[in-house]
Amino acid sequence: MSHANAALTPRARARLARLIVDDGWSPTTAARMFMVSPNTARKWAERYRAEGVAGMADRSSRPRQCPSKTPQKVVRRIVSLRLRHRLGPVQIAGRLGVPASTVHAVLVRCRLNRLSRIDRVTGEAIRRYEHDHPGSLIHVDVTKFGNIPDGGGHRYLGREQGGKNRRSTAQRTGQRTLHRSPRLGRGYVHTVIDDHSRIAYAEIHADEKATTATAVLRRAVAWFAERGIAVERVLSDNGSAYRSRLWAHACAELGIKAKRIRPYRPQTNGKIERFHRTLAEEWAYARFYTSETQRRDALPQWLHFYNHHRPHSSTGGRPPVTRLTNLPEHHT
Repeated sequence: MSHANAALTPRARARLARLIVDDGWSPTTAARMFMVSPNTARKWAERYRAEGVAGMADRSSRPRQCPSKTPQKVVRRIVSLRLRHRLGPVQIAGRLGVPASTVHAVLVRCRLNRLSRIDRVTGEAIRRYEHDHPGSLIHVDVTKFGNIPDGGGHRYLGREQGGKNRRSTAQRTGQRTLHRSPRLGRGYVHTVIDDHSRIAYAEIHADEKATTATAVLRRAVAWFAERGIAVERVLSDNGSAYRSRLWAHACAELGIKAKRIRPYRPQTNGKIERFHRTLAEEWAYARFYTSETQRRDALPQWLHFYNHHRPHSSTGGRPPVTRLTNLPEHHT
C-alpha cells in the first residue's frame, strides 16, 4: 500500500516501467533516477509487460497460503464448545489438543472472549441494542408473584410456620382450590420500562387480561408524558392481551406503533425481563413482609428509589432519571 513518503506511487511505477519497456532504458539507470534498487525496477517492468498500466496498482500483502492458520473445522469446534458449555480457553484447549493461546485468539476474533457477551440461557452471542432517545420504544410485560399470607411466608419463617399462616389466611378469605387446599392467589405486576432511559412504571392487579393491560398502558403513557416523554413504539411478547383487538385499538388511539417479539425469543424483550429479576430481588423478596398489603404498599417507594437514586449499569452508573432532559425539541 503506497503512502505519503513512498518511493514509488502507482503513477511513478508506470513512468519507471515505460522508461525500461518503451524507451529502452536499462533497469540500473532507471532505478538510479527513481532512487530504488535495480531489482525493484525489473519487477515493475515485468509487471508492466504482463498487465499494462493496471498492473501498477497496489496489491494485498496477504499471503496466498498460510500453513499455520487454524483450520475452519477447529474454529467451529472452539466456538461450539464456548457457546454450548461456556468453557474457558484452557478447558477448550485440553479437549481439542490445541494451544490455549490459539483458542483465545479465535474467541477474540469471534467476539466470544468474554462470557458476558453470551446469553446464559441459550448460549447464543448477545446482540445488544438501545434506542437513541426516551420514548422511542417502551417495553411492556407482566410478572407474577404469589401473595404473602398474614404473618409472613415460608421464605423467612420456614415451611411449618409459613404453612400455618397460609392456612389461616385462606380460612379468613375463604379461598381454596378445587382440592380444598388453601389458596392465596397471585399478584400480577404490569411493568413498563423505557428502552433508552430504563425509567420504569408498574402497577399490581388481580389479572393480566386485555382490559387491564390496556388500562395500564394508557396510564403509563400519561405518566411518561408528565415527564416529557412522548411514547412512539411499544414492544410486548405474544400474550393474549397484547394480541387482542382492544390492545391494537388503544395503541392506535394513543398514536403508538405496537410491536411484538418473535415467538419463543424472550431475549428481544430482555430489558424488561432483567427488570423483573431486579424487581424480585430488591422488592418482592428483599425483606420480611408480614402481609401482602405491606409488600404492595412498598412498591411505589421502591420504584421511586429505582428511578431516581439506584445506579444503573446501562446508564453509566447513574439513576435512569438522569437520562431525561425534559428539554423541548432536545431529541428531534
